[in-house]
Amino acid sequence: MDFLGKVINFILLLGGLIYLLRSPLGNFLEGRTKDLDHALRDAEDSRVEAEKKQQEVENRLKKIGREMEHIRKEAVTEGQKVQERILREAKAEANRLKLLSRLEIELLTQAGIQEIKQYAAELAIALAQERIQSKIKEEDQSLLIDRSIERLEKIYEKSSPDQEIHSRTH
Repeated sequence: MDFLGKVINFILLLGGLIYLLRSPLGNFLEGRTKDLDHALRDAEDSRVEAEKKQQEVENRLKKIGREMEHIRKEAVTEGQKVQERILREAKAEANRLKLLSRLEIELLTQAGIQEIKQYAAELAIALAQERIQSKIKEEDQSLLIDRSIERLEKIYEKSSPDQEIHSRTH
């Protein structure tokens, strides 16, 4: 009986505890369940949001990759255009320098030829002068001067017959 008293006592105590604790324990368990459900929904929402953000980042990275490739292609194209323009300008400048060099060479050649001609003429005059001086004596020179004066007097008389001409005396 003792055992039976203990069991009844236990059942009564357990029943009383359940009766007293049922409402707070139920509220606690219900609140805990709601909190867990809410935490699970928040976790699911966060996971979905994180996946969306990850997808957006991946899309942005793909877009940036395409933009970088586009920019790289444009840079290569622009670089080729600049290179071609520089080559054209360099060729034009080289042709211009060649032309200027040719013109300068021609001018220097012509100046050199002129100088040589002038030098040759001076040498010819000097040589002729030496020959004439060696062949013509002083008397011949006076005679030539007199003849030249007579010719000039005749020319002058034809142009103005009224004026008097003075002849040279020896």
